[in-house]
Amino acid sequence: MAGATHLFARFATGASEWAGKPITFVLALALVIAWAVTGPVFGFSETWQLVINTGTTIITFLMVFVLQNAQTRDTRAIQAKLDELILTSQAENRFIGIENLDEEDLKRLDRLVAKAAKSLAKSPEASSTPSAKDTASDTRKKLAEAKASKQKRKTAPRRAPSER
Repeated sequence: MAGATHLFARFATGASEWAGKPITFVLALALVIAWAVTGPVFGFSETWQLVINTGTTIITFLMVFVLQNAQTRDTRAIQAKLDELILTSQAENRFIGIENLDEEDLKRLDRLVAKAAKSLAKSPEASSTPSAKDTASDTRKKLAEAKASKQKRKTAPRRAPSER
């Protein structure tokens, strides 16, 4: 099974690279133009219309899975690289894994980080400014709280709607 997965990953990468090339667009456009030009020959019949509809639907359906696979792997690779940068820098290690937070926690974290960055930008001696340090510390605390909250929600026993 691992061999088939690896083979599909290689295929997905190659297909997504091929699909993103300008020549692919030109070929697809040429195909559509050729189909349109043949309309009068086939009397603009239902079969003639069905050919382009079926072909494009099948290609689109299959490409969704191929491109999603390639995008997911690329995202994981980028995330691993960012995690490595965080681990080897002076950045907070708590930022590792935040992609697993829910949307509300990510928005809250984004606002806190923006606030910290704004505080740091206002002060020329940002590293010694107490308010900037306080904001950064607050950001770290909020991040830890968001992660703890998410973990608690994951491990909390499910209650029936009548118990809530």
